[in-house]
Amino acid sequence: MNHRCFKKTGIGRIGIEENGTAVVRLYLPGETPDNACASEEETPLLREAFRQLQEYCGQKRKDFDLPLAPRGTAFMQRVWAELRRIPYGETVSYKTVAERTGRPKACRAVGQANHRNPIAIFIPCHRVVAADGTLGGYGGGLEMKQRLLELESR
Repeated sequence: MNHRCFKKTGIGRIGIEENGTAVVRLYLPGETPDNACASEEETPLLREAFRQLQEYCGQKRKDFDLPLAPRGTAFMQRVWAELRRIPYGETVSYKTVAERTGRPKACRAVGQANHRNPIAIFIPCHRVVAADGTLGGYGGGLEMKQRLLELESR
C-alpha cells in the first residue's frame, strides 16, 4: 500500500507519495492526489523526503539522495535519468536531452516525458527549457518553474 503526506514547504503545499521502498509521486501546489488507495500517513521515507525538500528550498541541498520509482515507458525512464544528471542551477534544452537519450529528433517526446514526470523537483524537469532559452511548459505552471530556477540561481 502506498502512503502519502502533504506539508507546507518553502515553495507551497507539497505532497509526496511512496510505495514502501521508494518515492513514486510528488504533488505540486494545486495538484490533487490521483491514487485513492494511498493512506495519509507520514512514514520514515516521507519524513526524509520532506527533510531533503526543505533543505533544497533553503538552498542547503543541491542533490537529492532518495530512492525514486517513477512509472513510465523505457524512453521516459531514459529521459528522467538524464534529467537527474542536469546539475543544480543549470538548464538544458529539450533537444540536448533528446540527444543525450540517443534520439536527437525526439524533442517533442522529451517534452511529453517531462510533462508526465510524476516526481517533479526530485527529477528536475524544471531545468529543461526551449532551445531559445524560454521556459516552455511545466506541470506546476510557469510561475513555479521560474521560482525553482530562481531558487537555484541564487
